Amino acid sequence: MADALADTVIATHQHRLKGPRVRRITLDLDPTEDPTHGQQQFALFNGYYGTWCYLPLLATLTFNDEAPQYLVAALLRPGTAAVTRSAIGLLRRLFAKLREAFPKARLRVRLDGGFTGEPLFAFLEAEGVEYVVGMASNSRLDKRVRRLQGRARMQSKATGESVQLFGDTRYQARKWSRKRRIVMKAEVLRYPGRAAKNSPRFVVTNLPAPPAAVYAHYAARGDMENRVKELKLGLALDRTSCSRFRANQFRVLLTAAAYVLFQELPRHAPRPAGAAAQVTTVRERLLKVAVWVERSVRRIVLHLPTAFPWLRPWRELARALGATP
Repeated sequence: MADALADTVIATHQHRLKGPRVRRITLDLDPTEDPTHGQQQFALFNGYYGTWCYLPLLATLTFNDEAPQYLVAALLRPGTAAVTRSAIGLLRRLFAKLREAFPKARLRVRLDGGFTGEPLFAFLEAEGVEYVVGMASNSRLDKRVRRLQGRARMQSKATGESVQLFGDTRYQARKWSRKRRIVMKAEVLRYPGRAAKNSPRFVVTNLPAPPAAVYAHYAARGDMENRVKELKLGLALDRTSCSRFRANQFRVLLTAAAYVLFQELPRHAPRPAGAAAQVTTVRERLLKVAVWVERSVRRIVLHLPTAFPWLRPWRELARALGATP
């Protein structure tokens, strides 16, 4: 079913975008905690989150310069799974499907700092894909960014405003096989009534673009948090209460399939039902409707309330999806 979900999402956008028009596809991976409250199989205690949980891994696609991130995979993992567990296998399967559907598109992977590591970098480079991966600070990187951070402090002191400066360097961690490009952001944050705060950040990448452009592209991955919130708050992704792990994975896939449908509905929905509406909004305005159900031998009739405030958008969406009055 996981492959069927990915195949459906990819085929939908292949048809929507007319394959050859896709120049770049960005994949975002993000883990999230799923607290458990019973005797679920592989629900283990995670010291970082301080709870018994699962750690699902979610994957989304972004096409060209579009804003939406489309869910393409949801993989349930044990509560003590490392951030990178199953990431390479999932990416390998998605790369093959995407290259078959979009042979001319460049593939780019965007990850947060928990994914940093030689096995993943070596895999991405062997696959010939672009990557932008956050990296935690350390003493060596702090020395590299010190001069840039000093310039940012001087500018911030002179202007009284927050300042961001960007640079790059070549760096090789102890367990890396070679040097890689590190984009550095030196930032000084100023808020009224507070002391200025240094906030350096680092990103590992093989992109040749200017440092500011690379970091801006990495920062855009923050919208992935909204996808996680929609899945949890709008569709209850974390209702994994079955005793068996496989059954809970099936539940996660059902939620992911529902989310894919909800992502498609707004594309056909008229405003204000919301071309960019979130899942909760779509559910409340278009699906959570009280109806009177009339059944007979030959048909089932649903009588919608005439006072329903979103009746007109509901009808327009129904017709857009093929319903006939």
